[in-house]
Amino acid sequence: MYLCSMKKKLILCVDDEKVVLNSLVQQLQSGLGNAYLYEIAESAAEAWEIIDEVQNEIEMVLIISDWLMPGMKGDEFLVILHQRFPSVVTIMLTGQADEDAIKNAQNHANLYACLRKPWDKDDLIQNIRKALQIS
Repeated sequence: MYLCSMKKKLILCVDDEKVVLNSLVQQLQSGLGNAYLYEIAESAAEAWEIIDEVQNEIEMVLIISDWLMPGMKGDEFLVILHQRFPSVVTIMLTGQADEDAIKNAQNHANLYACLRKPWDKDDLIQNIRKALQIS
């Protein structure tokens, strides 16, 4: 009976480059398997739509966000996300974030890790496993 009431767990990837999102999801599925649902968003606005749509049925456990995106930068998105969902783990992927943006996310969004593009798949999966405390 307890198992039936458990929510599925979601990892949301946010990046304005479709090729990055496809690569991320492929690497996550390969490294973490079917234990999680994977969703993608091409902007912070699209991410909010997904979050609002699924928040009652699915437990969001991790957000992986790019920094440089149109509309809203990743650190700003993660700060607002952390205010609404403080238990969600956040990881920022970037090729261009400045140190101030990274510090902003660390100080105000409880940023778990900031990985530079191009990232190493094993490093990404290892960071996620540590962040979500899975072996």
